[in-house]
Amino acid sequence: MKTFQLAAEVRESKGKKEAKALRKQGLVPAVIYGDGKEATMLTVKEKDLRNLVYTPDIFVIELNTGAGVRTCILQDIQFHPVTDHILHIDLLEVSKEKPITMEVPVVLDGHAVGVRAGGNLTLDMRKLRVKALYENIPERLHIDVSKLQIGKTIQVGDLSFDNLELLNSKNAVVCAVRVTRTSRSAASSTEEEDEETTEESAESGDAAQSAE
Repeated sequence: MKTFQLAAEVRESKGKKEAKALRKQGLVPAVIYGDGKEATMLTVKEKDLRNLVYTPDIFVIELNTGAGVRTCILQDIQFHPVTDHILHIDLLEVSKEKPITMEVPVVLDGHAVGVRAGGNLTLDMRKLRVKALYENIPERLHIDVSKLQIGKTIQVGDLSFDNLELLNSKNAVVCAVRVTRTSRSAASSTEEEDEETTEESAESGDAAQSAE
């Protein structure tokens, strides 16, 4: 995973009134917990969070609180329902020894044979939930779809990645090549051609027998 540098300050006050006052100053209330430590109340600048939050990428965060650097990931985030401003973030401290759970984006690689035959490739799960040591979690999960045919799917149970445990249901469909009108028409044309070829072969055989 990529590393994201984030500065924060420890805060003593808490409560709705105090949080509202912080937001007016362009600050976001935050909390960091995990790794057997007590939760610590923090504030971070909202502008510093934009490249962390408004992106499909995932990061491990190096959080500088002034008292040292703590390694963490973004665990939860709350947005204002109208303005979409960030109201609060939760940070989970991680260690090299303990596995963590997080969602990783999915990328489809290759040109599916089913698409070349007129099918439509769909991505049903844009992220998969994985469990692993944070150092083993990739930025994206790459799935080869080059052999995927029309009407076929790739399910979570079909996938395997080194040093990762997939937590989604094994029967969940990650991607598929759906049947389209084009692929149906192509299949019908092929069937008609096959029937015509069979009929022509039969007629030729009958004619040969009559000639004898």
